[in-house]
Amino acid sequence: MKRIIVTRFSAMGDVAMVASVLKEFQSQHTDIEIIVVSRQLFKAFFESIPRIIFHPIDPKRKHRGFLGLVGLFYELKKYKADYVADLHSNIRSKTLNLFFAAAGYKIKALDKGRSDKTAITRTHHKVLKPLRPMTERYADVFRQLGFSVKLSHTLRKEHRLIPNGLLNILASDQKKIGVAPFAQHPYKVFDLTKMEQVIQYLSANNYAVFLFGGGTEERAIAEQWAQKYPGVQSTIGKFSLSQELDIIAHLDLMLSMDSAGMHMASLVGTRCISIWGATHPFAGFLGYGQSMEDCVQVAHPNRPSSVYGNKPCNCDGVEAIDLVSSEMVINYIQHICE
Repeated sequence: MKRIIVTRFSAMGDVAMVASVLKEFQSQHTDIEIIVVSRQLFKAFFESIPRIIFHPIDPKRKHRGFLGLVGLFYELKKYKADYVADLHSNIRSKTLNLFFAAAGYKIKALDKGRSDKTAITRTHHKVLKPLRPMTERYADVFRQLGFSVKLSHTLRKEHRLIPNGLLNILASDQKKIGVAPFAQHPYKVFDLTKMEQVIQYLSANNYAVFLFGGGTEERAIAEQWAQKYPGVQSTIGKFSLSQELDIIAHLDLMLSMDSAGMHMASLVGTRCISIWGATHPFAGFLGYGQSMEDCVQVAHPNRPSSVYGNKPCNCDGVEAIDLVSSEMVINYIQHICE
């Protein structure tokens, strides 16, 4: 078998998108073995994809700095791969590429489309048009290496086992929805008071609600909601990432912002309603197989202000995400599930 080293170190949503592409790629190329180089946490995204070898990168310790990358190069060299697909194109991956190039490997790297993204996010003379999806940009790297790749851009339900203790809920006829109320960047976070109103509605209408994502602070908020509203439970800190994917695969619907929750839903074939503010689905980061019709957003000439949601987006004195109301989100849910 030919072997391809694939590098994509972060962020969680981007790595999940890479997994969606590799799932399609491996179904079309049964003679290829792929070595995925990413953070250990993200190994769960690739466990169900055939002929994947996962090699963890530890950028804070073992693979820190230049000498750490030299060590990583020698670790990867042992796989005797034929190609390198750089799906990150950051300082670390570019440094690795120099080592591989010196060793005679065939290398292709991601084109992030920076000029197009600048045009769609700039304040003046904004060009608001759909950009090439990032999943297609990932696939382009393999095409440049000489492999044909045809992405279906459709959701395909993945069969996964139900985690212990959840059989009665996940195998029942009760409507089941996942909610990912948190995001890394504040300008992508839907107001928590509004999100609580959505959760209150779901509880009152007999939905089984699973809350996903976050650290210690977010876990405390999720636990408060779980105690307050019947049928609501938090997964934060209680399940592994692989088990969270198991749960999402058995849901009727996912609710997320432009964040990892949406991309995890795509990976297991679950439909997702996504909420957008400072970012925009036109920038290319809509979940793989998800629909523009399921994007909750309010049009404004200042949107989007950024690709990643790390910059504020002032829409006539209101942050862009705050233009979305809880009633709008509930209406989307009603349209799909009721």
